[in-house]
Amino acid sequence: MVFEIVGAILGIAILVMLVVALVKPERF
Repeated sequence: MVFEIVGAILGIAILVMLVVALVKPERF
């Protein structure tokens, strides 16, 4: 249960980072 929640949070965080990297590449 806990691992599934952590995995979901990490997955969402990675997706957000990818979207931000694509939309605002100057931040990197």
